[in-house]
Amino acid sequence: MRLFVALDIEHDLRQRIAQFRDQMRALAPGVRWVGPETFHITLQFLGETPKLEQIKSALATVKGVPVTLAFRGTGFFPTPQRARVFWIGIEADERLQSLVNSIGNSLAPLGFKREQEAFHPHLTLARAGSGRPHSRPGDRPPPGLQQVRSQLESLPRPEFGTMTAHEFILYQSTLSPSGSRYTRLAQYPLR
Repeated sequence: MRLFVALDIEHDLRQRIAQFRDQMRALAPGVRWVGPETFHITLQFLGETPKLEQIKSALATVKGVPVTLAFRGTGFFPTPQRARVFWIGIEADERLQSLVNSIGNSLAPLGFKREQEAFHPHLTLARAGSGRPHSRPGDRPPPGLQQVRSQLESLPRPEFGTMTAHEFILYQSTLSPSGSRYTRLAQYPLR
């Protein structure tokens, strides 16, 4: 099973972001755009693993409180000039980083490694080329997101709203030619 831990997005916020995505999509039709039904904030990617029951048990031990998230601004990975991923920025206080740390600590005994880089919360809207956030030797920047970048330079910084996450979720990701499908396997309250 291919698994990840994430926060879901509230319906009204999802709709506002989808409208913005649709405006930008017209500028880069050859890019792989994320469907609104799959919008989420990844807290930890686990990859292919047979350890479902152990993961569920470990995540049940995570302590966390509700986290308020502000969705504003946009960006590109790895850089705007070599854009492979287009995203919306997410701002949160230290409670989000605490939650990410707690999830990572609970899963570490099962052999899951935490990201070495600082956690940068974001909501992916589109992928171009390989879709990898980091380029590798020999990669050339795909042209698809450059028109999006140019358009954004002439617009004010977008504001999408805020929400408070009251739970985090363990998802299964099933890859298909038409895109990934996500299935909720378990949810864990934040109190």
